[in-house]
Amino acid sequence: MTDAIIRELVKRGHEVTFITPLSLAKENLGPNYREILLPKYDTWADISSMMKTKSALDMIDMSKLTHMRLGQHIGIKSTDFGLAHSEVQELIHAKDKRGKFDLLLVEQFHNEGALMLGYIYEIPAITIATFAYANHFSQVFGFVNPLAYVPNILLSCTDRMSLWERLENVVISTAEDVVREVSYYPQQDAVIRKHFGGILPHVPTVKQLEQNISVILLNSYLPLTSPRPMTQNMISVGGLHILPPKTLPEHIRSYLDNAEYGAIYFSLGSQVRSADMPPEKLGIFLEVFASLKQRVLWKFEDDQLPNLPDNVKVEKWLPQADILAHPNVKVFIAHGGLFGMQEAVYHAVPVLGMPFYFDQDINIKAGQAAGYSIRVDYRTISKDLLRSALHELLTDPKYQANMDKASRIFRDRPLGAMDTAMYWINYVVEHRGAAHLVAAGVHLPWYQFYLLDVTAIMLAMVLLPLLTLYVLGRKMKSVRAIRALEKEAKSE
Repeated sequence: MTDAIIRELVKRGHEVTFITPLSLAKENLGPNYREILLPKYDTWADISSMMKTKSALDMIDMSKLTHMRLGQHIGIKSTDFGLAHSEVQELIHAKDKRGKFDLLLVEQFHNEGALMLGYIYEIPAITIATFAYANHFSQVFGFVNPLAYVPNILLSCTDRMSLWERLENVVISTAEDVVREVSYYPQQDAVIRKHFGGILPHVPTVKQLEQNISVILLNSYLPLTSPRPMTQNMISVGGLHILPPKTLPEHIRSYLDNAEYGAIYFSLGSQVRSADMPPEKLGIFLEVFASLKQRVLWKFEDDQLPNLPDNVKVEKWLPQADILAHPNVKVFIAHGGLFGMQEAVYHAVPVLGMPFYFDQDINIKAGQAAGYSIRVDYRTISKDLLRSALHELLTDPKYQANMDKASRIFRDRPLGAMDTAMYWINYVVEHRGAAHLVAAGVHLPWYQFYLLDVTAIMLAMVLLPLLTLYVLGRKMKSVRAIRALEKEAKSE
């Protein structure tokens, strides 16, 4: 998503300095493009050491709170890692900063320390939420999140929640807010002080930096994200990474063109590796695939897969969006990552979802609720379950009809996703941060934001008269008791 924005900015004549671990140098973007190439932060080494996992497949058993803690841990480590890079340090310690840049674009996901680059260069900041939506955006952008129908990204429920799901939503969201306040933010603040304390007399906190975010570009759009309140500076641009389909490599194109009964595309993304599945799991997929009339194109990361059926083709890397655009692809077996789900909806391919971690389950559940996907559990998957799910997706026309409907909604916009992003980027530059877009709620302390001070006054207005009546009643009762005792004493 970020790469797509960078390419488009350069194409439209902007000068861009891109700090990234994933080089675009081979694309020869021209003299307007400068790259600061970071070494790759080893995320999976961190995960393996913290969680004692061997592969991403093992993350399926992690609790919601563990997922939250893991994301925050990686955020602290990777932010420190990036800011420590020599060329980033040169940017931080540059003498003449005024007028060098007009805008900071920065990832929103656990990357708050990078907002300091906007602060020291005195330029507005736009964040990019590649993961779509998070509960804490409520505080960051100044609106009250209605937890009755907006599920936390860590939960696997839709906007139609049961009583217990709403209870869990409140508990998890509250826990996330508390952990951010008492643990995560202080750690990010420490990273900021480490890298900027030497050049600034006063180092702002993360919360102060977040108050100056001009716009956030959200990787979301209907119907993949349910309707919810958003402020005017929260802009939905989901799917902007999807380009017109390119011509497929000849061996892939002919394989799909000649699929008389259609084809199934199978990929678990870039982090979850099919090659890490144990032999018994691989055997389930291979036996079921062998029984199908359809061809199967499988992104498989090893050089060989033993006992490969004649109707199955494996490749280490495949151009996913271009494959999903092929008319013969009838089902996408996926882990439910947001980008893959967007591509499936855009190209109207029903999904057999097998989620593992983070937002994958909630993405698949949304597809289930909309009637264009079926969910299976990797831990309990069997030949019968897999065969039944594929048969249903391939033969019941309602799944394709529902996906066609979802695709029309996703594509139907007043302005294309990339053009929308470019409009708001230019808008923020033109209006020097566009402070008029930022809700006043971002500047309120938490007790005012949630109207706890007003609630306290209203409770006092109700309870004080009742308390007064109670005290008067007790006093009168006491007086009557004393008089009764006095009367009794006189009569004796």
